[in-house]
Amino acid sequence: MLQIQKNTTWLGKLSAQTSIAPLVVFRIAFGIMMFAATLRFVSKGWVDTLFVQPSYFFTFYGFEWIKPLSANGMYTVFGIMMLCSILIATGLLYRVAAIVFFLLFTYVELIDKTNYLNHYYFISIMAGILCLLPANKAFSLDVKLGLAKTVTTVPTWAIFALQLQMAMVYFFAGISKINPDWLLNAMPLRIWLPAKADVPIIGAWLTEQWVAYAFCWIGMLFDVFVAFFLFNKRTVWYAYAVVVVFHVLTAILFPGIGMFPFIMIVCATIFLPAVFHERLIGISATASASSATTKASWLSQATLTLLVLHFSIQAVLPFRYMLYPGKLFYTEQGYRFSWRVMLMEKVGYTIFNVRDAATGKSVEVNNRQFLSLQQEKQMSTQPDMILQFAQHLKEVCGKEMQNPEVYAEAYVTINGRSSRLLIDPKVNLAAEQDGFANKKWILAQADK
Repeated sequence: MLQIQKNTTWLGKLSAQTSIAPLVVFRIAFGIMMFAATLRFVSKGWVDTLFVQPSYFFTFYGFEWIKPLSANGMYTVFGIMMLCSILIATGLLYRVAAIVFFLLFTYVELIDKTNYLNHYYFISIMAGILCLLPANKAFSLDVKLGLAKTVTTVPTWAIFALQLQMAMVYFFAGISKINPDWLLNAMPLRIWLPAKADVPIIGAWLTEQWVAYAFCWIGMLFDVFVAFFLFNKRTVWYAYAVVVVFHVLTAILFPGIGMFPFIMIVCATIFLPAVFHERLIGISATASASSATTKASWLSQATLTLLVLHFSIQAVLPFRYMLYPGKLFYTEQGYRFSWRVMLMEKVGYTIFNVRDAATGKSVEVNNRQFLSLQQEKQMSTQPDMILQFAQHLKEVCGKEMQNPEVYAEAYVTINGRSSRLLIDPKVNLAAEQDGFANKKWILAQADK
C-alpha cells in the first residue's frame, strides 16, 4: 500500500497522494446500490403513485419551475437512472453517467417535497460529489477501453470528501437528538417500539419503557461519536462493525425507512483501510514517498474550491432554524436538509375553507379532491405546505370567485401530546407569501 509522505499542515495532508482503491470500491458499491434502489422504486409502483397520479405537486421554494413529465417520460427518467447506475458501477462513460444520474435523481426529488427523505437528500449529495472525483481511473471499463488513463493514487481529499459527508450526516443527526423529548421522554421510540413486539427474539423487550430510553441514548451517542472512531485507524474496524449492527437493527425495527440502513452500511466502507480495498479489487498503489505529493492542476483546484464551498454550506445549514422563533417541531422552519432523523411522531389534519369576499359565501374543501393520501398526510403537519395548498386553492377557486380568501384550521399532535392548533385560523392564507421569511401566522411562535 502507498506510504503517504508526512506533512504537518492540513492542506499538505489533504493534497498528499493516497490509494485510489477506496474510491473505486465506493464507485462500484454506490452504482450497484443505486441500481437496486431505483429498480425497487419502480417495481413497487411508486413512479405511478407519486409522480403520475397526483394532479398537484408541492414544489420547493425557488424550484416552482420543476414539473413532472408524462407517465412515459417519468418511467424513461427512472430507466436512464438505472442505466447510469450500471455505467457508474462498471466505470463506463463514468463522468457523463455520474452527472446525468445526479441531475435526474435530484430532479425527481425536487418534483414534490411531500416525498422528501433524508436519505434521498444524502444520495443526491453523494452523487454530486462523485461527479467531481476521478473514480473511474482504475478498475473500470473507461480504463480498459482507453477512455481514461489509469492511476493508482489520488489526492487524499478525494477520499476525505466522501468520508466528511458521511461524518456530517451522523454528527448532525446525533446533536439533533440532544433534546428533552428524545433523551428525557424517550419520544417517539416509546410510541414506536411497543408496536414492534412481534419481532422475533427481541420483541418482548420492546414493550419495556427502559428499552426505549436505552435505544434513545445509544442512538444519540452512536450518531455523535461514530465518525470519530471511523476516522481512527485503530478503531475503524470496531466502529464499522457497530455501524453494521446498528443499521441492521434499524432496518429490522423500522422497515418503512427502506434501503437507507443498507446504503449507510455500504457507504461507510469508504472509511475502511486502503489495503482492504486494494485486496478486494486486486490493485496496488505503488508510488514512492517522494512522489506522494503533486502540484494540483487547475481542475483539481476548482474541484477543491467547490467542495470547500459545499461543506461550508453543509456546516451552516442545520443551524438555520435558530433564525426563526417558536418550537422547531411545530413550525418546521429550518427543519429540512438538516439531518434530523426519526425525531418525532407528528400527525395532523387540516380543514380548508374558501370564502368569497364579495358574497361572503364559504365552501369547505375536500382535500382528497386535489391531493393523494400521502400528500394530504404530509401537508397537514407542515405549515409551508399548508400555505402552498392554500395558494393553489386560491388559484382554482379564482376561476369562480372574484376575490377568494382561504382559511385553514390545522391541528397537530407531536410525540403523543394533545392536539393543538398549528396556525392562526383567522389569517387569510391567500394573501400570504411563501419564502424564507418567518411565517408569523404559525401559532407555535408564541410558545416559550
